Amino acid sequence: MAGEPQTDCLFCKIVSGDIPATIVRESETTVAFRDINPQAPTHVLVIPKVHYPDAASLAAAEPQVAADVLTEAGAVAADEKIDSTGYRVIFNTGSGAGQTVFHAHAHVLGGRGLQWPPG
Repeated sequence: MAGEPQTDCLFCKIVSGDIPATIVRESETTVAFRDINPQAPTHVLVIPKVHYPDAASLAAAEPQVAADVLTEAGAVAADEKIDSTGYRVIFNTGSGAGQTVFHAHAHVLGGRGLQWPPG
């Protein structure tokens, strides 16, 4: 059920501490950790502690938690000192957009030039 931990979800297991991650920030509603396959010098994932398959379903069900994810993304950028040079926050939705873990999450990318469109 949405909002509840899923036993087969990698990110739910990180939230519960069953799978280790390099956590850089944690709030009451979110966890931020380094991506294991970074696409930029800074690549941190910010996830809600509640399980929703994507950002749209999270925002529809729990808009404050969705806002918390974005607030924490900004805090990660400040902590990583990329807030003044520029950074990108990305939510992939669906496998066609590159989503591989179906637990809502934001990618915070920075520390290098980020061209548009992404390549």
